[in-house]
Amino acid sequence: MSLKDEITEMVSKIFWDQWTERDGRVVPEAEDVPLGNEAVKFESATVLYADMSGSTALVDSNAWYFAAEVYKTYLYCAARIITNEGGTVTAYDGDRIMAVFIGDSPNSSATRAALKINYGRIHIIMPLLQKKYPLETFDLKHVVGIDRSSLRAARTGARGANDLVWVGRAANYAAKLTTLPDTHPTWITKDVYDRLTDDLKTTDGKPMWEIMTWTAMNSMTIYRSIWYWPI
Repeated sequence: MSLKDEITEMVSKIFWDQWTERDGRVVPEAEDVPLGNEAVKFESATVLYADMSGSTALVDSNAWYFAAEVYKTYLYCAARIITNEGGTVTAYDGDRIMAVFIGDSPNSSATRAALKINYGRIHIIMPLLQKKYPLETFDLKHVVGIDRSSLRAARTGARGANDLVWVGRAANYAAKLTTLPDTHPTWITKDVYDRLTDDLKTTDGKPMWEIMTWTAMNSMTIYRSIWYWPI
């Protein structure tokens, strides 16, 4: 069979095969989901994306090992905080990380993780970076985006090279939120904000969030914050 015939056969199969779904109780690994048209369904899940800012300038203006150290420290910090808050890291993509939160309080857990990642950036990574490189002017900045929705996980790719794709609003919107200005490191949708515990909305009577209108996304209501949560 030629490569064209093989691809044509598989594309036809994907389009015409019936989909089956099963309810998800834990975030699956890729090998837990068949390559066929089967999806793991979550009625409600919260997706977090954490994305470093200025990666192109970082690699263009610094030694490769410096950029590698920044990537590694940021992604390690984010991953450990995410898992400590009960989330599951589902993908690394260059300088960003995706995670899914399910369970009893996924919105508060994901948001607390975001605020802790901001703390780690400010109070752990940057002081240690400046200690090793006292003349370095690089300032690590980032944006974390969070949204919630129903979500489905399906396995995609070819045999020997495949992974999960997450289908649902939360996966797309959380990623798009990371493109917003890094003047505010944490951006969340109203659906997430409305489900936060009170201690994640105010501190000593002061609001931790500023309400915004996301004009690029049908004037959707979102919230942004400069606060952090100590680790």
